[in-house]
Order: sequence, then structure tokens, then C-alpha cells
Amino acid sequence: MKKTTQLYEGKAKKVFLTESGDLVIQEFKDDATAFNNKKKGSIADKGIVNNAISCKLFTLLEEHGIRTHLVEKLSEREMLCRFLDIIKVEVVVRNIAAGSLVKRYGFAEGTVLQQPIVEFYLKDDDLDDPLMNESHAVALGVATLDELAVLKSRAEAINAVLKTFFAEKKLKLVDFKLEFGRHHNEILLGDEISPDTCRFWDLDTNEKMDKDRFRFDLGGVEDAYSEVQRRVLEID
Repeated sequence: MKKTTQLYEGKAKKVFLTESGDLVIQEFKDDATAFNNKKKGSIADKGIVNNAISCKLFTLLEEHGIRTHLVEKLSEREMLCRFLDIIKVEVVVRNIAAGSLVKRYGFAEGTVLQQPIVEFYLKDDDLDDPLMNESHAVALGVATLDELAVLKSRAEAINAVLKTFFAEKKLKLVDFKLEFGRHHNEILLGDEISPDTCRFWDLDTNEKMDKDRFRFDLGGVEDAYSEVQRRVLEID
């Protein structure tokens, strides 16, 4: 399968059309951004790591009956995907208090939540991806109530699978972002699942092993990403 026209370029990926109108190629970049693109940089081989982790996790979710856009891994940086009409709702699932949840509500960082929190954000960089509820999403025309119910239930199912999986890899799944899209009257998981879109803490030490190391200049960014890849792919 070959690339044709570039359809989209975002902060972390490029998407290309193919000869098939129903398939696209998603290419992972090494560019890194934080705070809604206010901080920019690069993480060596991030695209390779995130593609490998995402392909592994999408395959895992498919095995648990959760449909994704992944067709196959094409190369170190590329995956072949089903074309999605992206729903402009970012779904965030939180298991442990961190990041904006701490700032907004005063949780102590590291508080284990009694039950996971599912949040919706408007996918709009110009507006800094604001938090919204179902009524906002419907009023903005980005999703229907029925679609939002699917996103929430699908996110909860994904969380259940991933929490167990990462615990086996000695990682805490603190929180993570998901994106979905419409494909032939079906809603599929899209985008990626990686240290870019998840917060991972070491199960024993609580060491941060994700993009927070880039956000807050903690150092060891490449090592953290590589360690997550090593555990996820069970690389010796």
C-alpha cells in the first residue's frame, strides 16, 4: 500500500491517503509538544516507539472485541489504518489524580480515584481543547447523545483492559486520552495509545514514564519511552 496525497499533519503524526479510498497511512513523527503546542521540541525515535506501542495495544484491544482503526503495521513509523471521520471529542479517562484534575479540583497528586472519571474535551487547538459536557457537544454539533454514550462506554471498556495489561507490566495507568471516528456507521478507536497520550508511573517507585518528563523538563525522556516500549513489547 502506497501513500498518495497528504491528508493531514498534526503535532505528532501525518496522515496520507492511499490508492484505496477506505484506507490511510498514519506516520509517526519525533516532534514533541506540550501545553497545547506552547512548548515544542523533539524526542529521539519517539515516532518509532509510539508506533510500536500503539500497534501492540490496538491489537490487544481488538482481541478483546474493541474495534480500532488499525489494519496492520507497515514500517517502523507507519501503520495502515481505516479511514475515519474523526469525532471532535477527546475522551480522557482518569484512574489516579494528576495533571489538570489536581489543578481544577484540588486532589492531591497520586490520589487513587474511587472509580474512573471519564471527561470530554472539544478537539480544537485554537480554543485549547476546553473541557465540555454532553450538552456542549450536542449544541456544538460535534456528536449526538447516542454517540457520546458509545464513547463513554467504549472508553470504560478500554480502561478495564489496559489497566490490567499495564499492571502486569509493572506500570500504573494514571490517565489517558482517546480519539474515535466514524467508519461505515460504526465508531472505531483511532489516533494512538502511547506515552504521548497516557500517563504511566512505575508500579513500585511512581517514577513518571511518559510525556510529563518532556513537559516539566525532568530529563530522561527517551529512556522513559524506551522502557515503556520494552515492557509493553516484552523486549529482553
